[in-house]
Amino acid sequence: MKQHESHSSTDENIVYGRNAVLELLLSGKAPDTVYIQDFSAGGNVSRIIAVSKELGATVKQVSAQKLEFLTNGGNHQGVAATTSLIEYVSLRDILDIAREKGEAPFLVIADEIEDPHNLGALIRTAEAAGAHGLVIPKRRSATVNSTVYKTSAGACAHLAVAKVTNIAETIETLKKEGVWVYGADRSGTPLWQADISGSAALVVGSEGKGLGTLVKKRCDALVSIPMNGKINSLNASVAGGIFMYELVRQRNDRSLQK
Repeated sequence: MKQHESHSSTDENIVYGRNAVLELLLSGKAPDTVYIQDFSAGGNVSRIIAVSKELGATVKQVSAQKLEFLTNGGNHQGVAATTSLIEYVSLRDILDIAREKGEAPFLVIADEIEDPHNLGALIRTAEAAGAHGLVIPKRRSATVNSTVYKTSAGACAHLAVAKVTNIAETIETLKKEGVWVYGADRSGTPLWQADISGSAALVVGSEGKGLGTLVKKRCDALVSIPMNGKINSLNASVAGGIFMYELVRQRNDRSLQK
């Protein structure tokens, strides 16, 4: 969909909110300009100003109206920064991160997640769970814009994100690298009965239609979350979080058994 293929410069280049801006700064990436509503606000604002100056970023005091304009009315908390949000990496880069850490690859693949809040939440959970990277398609997907960045609580600054042309082909590449690919689908094996403790890529489908037909066929296995209530589906980012932490649990259990 066209609205996910391109964004305005404001949407792409503004990070706002105290935690999101601070995480950007602590990642070592210098913004072009940091905008502060109240220099005397203290707390994180004082730290943001200090770190910004250390990194050589321009710091400006602006009105609340200016911040509202820059953030399109977002909850800026008196702080915003202009920057190129992230530098996308290649799939090989993600695999190299795992290799350099001496760990079995752990990737999350977002198959046409169009809601930026869902994508941001997936990135936040993936980073917290220790994933080596997240993969998104170039088309029919949310990109890492300011909404995604803020929803991730700054995790975008720490997690490698690859943007690929074709998810199905990417799955085939991962399988050739010895990575098992598991798709989240309600027709699959219950998650608690599946062994996902090895080299793994977890595929989470879009909010409405789930996994694409070809993507589903390319997965090594499909796994599901048992639903015991009257609702038969979960938000994509919630489902993704459950899958990720089941992988973490299984890996920890396997490590303790050695």
